[in-house]
Amino acid sequence: MGSAETRTIVILGGYGYAGRALAPLLLAEGTARLVLAGRYRDKAHQAAEELNARFEGGRVSGARADAADPRSLTVAFDGADLVVVASNTARQVATVARSALDRGLDYLDIQYSASKLPVLRAMAGEIEQAGRCFVTEAGFHPGLPSALVRYAASRFDYLERAITASVLNPQGGLPYSGGVDELVESFRDYRPLIYRGGAWRGISFLNPYRRIHFRGGFGTRGCVPLPLAELRAMPEMVPSLQEVGFYIAGFNWFADWIVTPVVMTGVWFFPRALLRPMGRLLCWSTRFFTSPPYGIALQMDAEGVRAGARWKMELFLYHEDGYVFTAAPVAACLLQILDESSRRPGLHLMGHLVDPSRLIADMQRVGIRIESGEYAA
Repeated sequence: MGSAETRTIVILGGYGYAGRALAPLLLAEGTARLVLAGRYRDKAHQAAEELNARFEGGRVSGARADAADPRSLTVAFDGADLVVVASNTARQVATVARSALDRGLDYLDIQYSASKLPVLRAMAGEIEQAGRCFVTEAGFHPGLPSALVRYAASRFDYLERAITASVLNPQGGLPYSGGVDELVESFRDYRPLIYRGGAWRGISFLNPYRRIHFRGGFGTRGCVPLPLAELRAMPEMVPSLQEVGFYIAGFNWFADWIVTPVVMTGVWFFPRALLRPMGRLLCWSTRFFTSPPYGIALQMDAEGVRAGARWKMELFLYHEDGYVFTAAPVAACLLQILDESSRRPGLHLMGHLVDPSRLIADMQRVGIRIESGEYAA
């Protein structure tokens, strides 16, 4: 990735699953100092000590910070250059973003929440005026799909179709975390949308499935479209597009056909009371009825015109650990911000801001398996 001037990065949720996956990548690939912050000081210090034992320089410290407590954020952010929000704190986005802005920090979040974006967009003018770079919708998905579409667009004269799809089949099932709560909460506002024929179109809620063949031995699976804010701008950014969308495969028949309807019903009628119980139920259901191959995959199938001829392009990305898969594009994005190559004042979606070619190369270098192919249609 290349080194950057030494900066201090606060990782809010630094001892959680995503934070623990991200921190080693930043320590290995740059010179940044890290502050692992969370509600429990002892856990933060313990995680920092473990990393300092692995990496030379004593560049990691721990701190207490509660996203709902502006005073604790002010203390944790003191002397820092950037905050990464890797915690399940989307409801506190206004508090965290305001604290970062007041302390003169850049900002990046790894969260999937429909309620988060309007809050940040309301602050966009102030963020730009302050000269700060705020990045949202970072990670695996959201984050990578629009970056992959932009990469495909750079390889065609006219990119006409770009379908991204993901399968999550971790060995042992999904571990319960705040990220699962965010996923379950998104079920309440689920609207199956795809862009086709010049417009975003809804499809039948009763039968939203599309059969997609996954590489890497995952086979053909039924997938549903997952609306991502980052893709809504793609037809404007790439005017030649006639079809674009993101699809996600189911976990297994038991999770998809029995547990998921229960979860969706529960969070629709009792969103606050049943959010965590439904998240735990979903994780429990992913531990059974699954079979190899295990891991997390993201792929893109694109088609368009190059030099007057029709071409197709395939990209397949894989890692056995979903949190590493989330952390790798975040680390790659952060290095582009820290070395100023992709840093711009204002509010940005990760997939719209980064240099996609460098992002893909850096992800491959830190352990994401990436296979690609281009051939005449």
